[in-house]
Amino acid sequence: MVVAPVFTWTGFYVGVNAGYAWNVNDNKNYYGYTPYDYAYYGYGSSSNDGGFTGGGQIGYNYQIGQFVIGAEADIQYADLKQKGYWGYSSSGIDWFGTVRARAGVAIDRALIYVTGGFAYGGGGSDRGYYGYNDWYYRGNNSDTKVGWVLGGGLEYAFTDNLTAKVEGLYVSLEKNKNNYWLDDAYGYVGGSNKRNEFGVVRVGLNYKF
Repeated sequence: MVVAPVFTWTGFYVGVNAGYAWNVNDNKNYYGYTPYDYAYYGYGSSSNDGGFTGGGQIGYNYQIGQFVIGAEADIQYADLKQKGYWGYSSSGIDWFGTVRARAGVAIDRALIYVTGGFAYGGGGSDRGYYGYNDWYYRGNNSDTKVGWVLGGGLEYAFTDNLTAKVEGLYVSLEKNKNNYWLDDAYGYVGGSNKRNEFGVVRVGLNYKF
């Protein structure tokens, strides 16, 4: 009698993923100055807009009885830019990555897991604010923020080498803090304090070696 080999989650894997990400931001903007002879416009807002996210991952699992522990790193594109008006602004996260621990319970070829760890990401910002007939401020910058990530998911092995997963993550990165000023004004303009927190729901496909 031939005995079928028992499936194990132990091993290295690489894969791809795609899904949806949305901002969970509380954006606080404040403006005020004493101009020579112009009126200045601005606004403050909160935002929960979102868009496509996709990328790749690499990781390792080790199974001990029914329990599975491991680590995973991923890098992602994310369409999380926000746009403002009365002048213009375009800022937010357009890429991020994570390095996470994973721990779960295997039920035959299904794996239910939680995950968490280090997150990083960034994206350029391009802003300009104006008065009646002239630009008062223009600027742009690009930097990398760091923070943390928590989540969980369900993964299923269709074959000994091919697995698919559904995963949800919550990512929290450092705040953007910007101060604005005007060349054609007596006083200080204001600033913004923008949180970089967003949720991610995605599906993925892995090849296990």
